[in-house]
Amino acid sequence: MDNGTPQSAKIGATFSKEAFFTLSKIPVKDIIAYILVVTGIIYVILRGASEQGYFWQWYRVPQFLFTMEDGTFTIGPLLEGLKITLNITWISMILTYAIGLITALLRLSDSIIGRVFARVYLEVARNTPLIVQLFFIYFVIAPILGIDRLFAAILALSLFEGAYASEIYRSGIVSLPKGQWEAAHSLGLTRFDTYRKIILPQAIRRVLPPLTSLTISLIKDSSLVSVIAVYEMTMQANAIVAETFLTFEIYFTIAAIYLFITVFLSQLVALLERKSKIYN
Repeated sequence: MDNGTPQSAKIGATFSKEAFFTLSKIPVKDIIAYILVVTGIIYVILRGASEQGYFWQWYRVPQFLFTMEDGTFTIGPLLEGLKITLNITWISMILTYAIGLITALLRLSDSIIGRVFARVYLEVARNTPLIVQLFFIYFVIAPILGIDRLFAAILALSLFEGAYASEIYRSGIVSLPKGQWEAAHSLGLTRFDTYRKIILPQAIRRVLPPLTSLTISLIKDSSLVSVIAVYEMTMQANAIVAETFLTFEIYFTIAAIYLFITVFLSQLVALLERKSKIYN
């Protein structure tokens, strides 16, 4: 405490001031340029649709998001698909981070077998399309393991994104000064304790931005699982479009939902980064 003011209140006030001044320093010309670009994109979309004689029917879209009947809120097919998309994403995200970390540690280990296994996995996962991996896991691996299409989709996404996560982790680990390792050895720490207490906490902080980009990529790539008939948001949109022919309205709606989720995630991570700097 200082003059009766709690430290937490000081940190909160400091963060609020920093956020305010960060926003206030955005040049007016950048804001105007952003508005003009967004306006131009909207104009091009509307002009292109009008040239094709497309008749907009946005009033029909809300029923596919939710309905209110007798005071009862019922979610529509798009929000049902969004629930599945979010479930796929958060489970795949956890598995992606775990697979990436294990693979990175194997590549940096003294085990020849571990390094070879990790290298083969990386080359296969990064040099083949995700859609091919989805088909392979669903039609070949899933029947052997006895897993359903939802878990097959989660497994394919996790293995695909895990390969990129491993390189992100590895870059963060090798970027640390050798003095960190030497200090750990001088203290008598085991390799496990060195990673757990010294190396990984610093490395993860460094690779947080690229991991965020990877998570955003994972959210968008989840739309591909519709090819194996997982009824997530994109699959629901395809079914609605096939039935109603509301092509632009439905696809623009799910694009806006994806955009909202990814922007929210980006801002959340930026907030965590700023708070970590304040605590430091």
